[in-house]
Amino acid sequence: MKTKLIMVAFVGTVLFSCAPKVVTPAAPPAPPADVLSPALAEGKSLYENNCAKCHDLYDRRQFTAEQWTPITISMAKKAKIDEATRVKIYNYLTHN
Repeated sequence: MKTKLIMVAFVGTVLFSCAPKVVTPAAPPAPPADVLSPALAEGKSLYENNCAKCHDLYDRRQFTAEQWTPITISMAKKAKIDEATRVKIYNYLTHN
């Protein structure tokens, strides 16, 4: 009885180890997380080059669009940034 049990376990192990392996296809690579239009890329560049002169940069998702409005207005005055540049920076900061 013990020999039969060992043989069944051995045969089962051999059959299991010889079974074909199921390979799942790899997921397609994800698109780049933050593909920016040329206008938004310009806003990002302006944000990084102008705002980082005085302080660390905030993650743009840290604030809502409503919260970014007074921040960008206040900072534009301090940094002597014109309205067109402020709007480009604001558009970058608030895009999805």
